[in-house]
Amino acid sequence: MIARDPTHMLIVGAGAAGLMAGRELARAGKQVTILEARDRCGGRILELPETEFGYKAEGGPEFIHGAAAVTRAVMRDGGLSRTRRGGSRWSKRSGRLLPDDWSMPHGREFYEALTAVTDDLPVAQFLDAHFADPIYDELRRSVTRTVEGYDAADPQRMSTLALREEWMARDDGEGGRIAEGYGALIDYLAADCRKHGGALHLGAEVTAIDETAGGIVARCRDGRAFEADAVILSVPLPILADIALPPAARERAASAADIGYGNVVKLLLRFATRWWADHRGQDLADLSFIISNAPVPTWWTQQPAAYPVLTGWYAGPKADRVASFSEAELIDMGLASLAEIFELPEARVREDLVRARAINWGNDPFARGAYSYATVRSRDAQHILKSPADDAIFFSGEALYAGPDMGTVEAALASGKETAETILAGA
Repeated sequence: MIARDPTHMLIVGAGAAGLMAGRELARAGKQVTILEARDRCGGRILELPETEFGYKAEGGPEFIHGAAAVTRAVMRDGGLSRTRRGGSRWSKRSGRLLPDDWSMPHGREFYEALTAVTDDLPVAQFLDAHFADPIYDELRRSVTRTVEGYDAADPQRMSTLALREEWMARDDGEGGRIAEGYGALIDYLAADCRKHGGALHLGAEVTAIDETAGGIVARCRDGRAFEADAVILSVPLPILADIALPPAARERAASAADIGYGNVVKLLLRFATRWWADHRGQDLADLSFIISNAPVPTWWTQQPAAYPVLTGWYAGPKADRVASFSEAELIDMGLASLAEIFELPEARVREDLVRARAINWGNDPFARGAYSYATVRSRDAQHILKSPADDAIFFSGEALYAGPDMGTVEAALASGKETAETILAGA
């Protein structure tokens, strides 16, 4: 049974949630040891070398979404600044590249039906129940595209109530990016944790958590063992199944299967010039986002910065179907998509290419996907995972965040903070 006031906390996972929990606990005087399987901190936050793209490009999360109160507080603590998103949004529809002033057809009917939902059901079932008529085909495609693309979710599983909460949530803050990059936020949290006495071990892949008479012991693949009074598991959902746990904790961890977890392939393409700025007489110099029906449908620039880089986003169930693709094949898919969007020969797009990366998070051994989304059973699963138990094992991470920003860095930071507060309150 867990001590009411554990002195030594072990944290498995040095992503945003784990580092946030560690920083808060270390600041409160707890002895903190963080174990990270990778050779770096950050988890699904991945800063790429500046030499590759001309700036510290993000291989994982890139934007600040909405109010993001915890993220902004950490940024203030670390002296980090925000750049505002600029530029114009475009979409490719009916064979033409047009300003993205398009509105969803039958939008009023959709929101009326969405508002009236009382019993949760998957988004696909909601669409079948209310918008099966062929006149709603474009509406169905639009909603499905957003669920798969933005939420990286399977419409057959994603919660309609969660979609409503997300689409109707208040947005009390202007978005943007961290000027210094999310990597700088991770560096600050790790440094602050160490400053307050926390220890951080890289290359420490935990395979088992065992209970002892006085607490717990974490066993690593390389044979190392770390003892503590209690442990926080802040790893991605699929990794939980790889860690052997005591029976009661294993039963709680099994509920994670009821939380959705989607995949993303992120493409970063650096060109010699910003060739898209003048598209057949159209001025796209301030291009920010393009939405299309191309195989890789979503692209953005670094506006207001003028780097000659396009970032592609391929998410949801479709991303699972390219698991066997090599990085070169994914890059080819991205180049073909840009050629289709801008109606150019693929050779013309390729000849300007300077550097390319394709990051398939589903193939990352310590992530196996990109981020979580809510299913109709997720709230119950989160309650089970977050409820204090008579053991020394806690769960934390973006998947346990119950607000409208599930799947974001804000969700991870908020969950880590909440877990630390629960422990400090004497759970």
